[in-house]
Amino acid sequence: MSKERQLRRAEREREAAVVAAARAAEAERRERREARLRVVTSRLPRRRPRAGGVLAERRRKQVWATGLLLLLANVLVVAFSTGWAERALALAITPLAAPVLYTMLFRRRT
Repeated sequence: MSKERQLRRAEREREAAVVAAARAAEAERRERREARLRVVTSRLPRRRPRAGGVLAERRRKQVWATGLLLLLANVLVVAFSTGWAERALALAITPLAAPVLYTMLFRRRT
């Protein structure tokens, strides 16, 4: 009976050692992965926190609206123009027109 118990105990210990080795290997792989991730993310620029106030949200919406209007204008020019000169001119004027359009649409009245 004692030998039988000894064999069962040795088998349990062997199984426990296999499980512990697998767990240790997994932990080592996880640690190596996290170390690689830390190295890569340390070289990336940090994200700045976004302003979260009511005024910042309103400004974001206004900038999006201006951008969408300019995009729509460019799409219409491309769709209805025949030559590349008009398309190139519209594309070149867009960055110049953006602040003017923004000011005209969302001018603060004091």
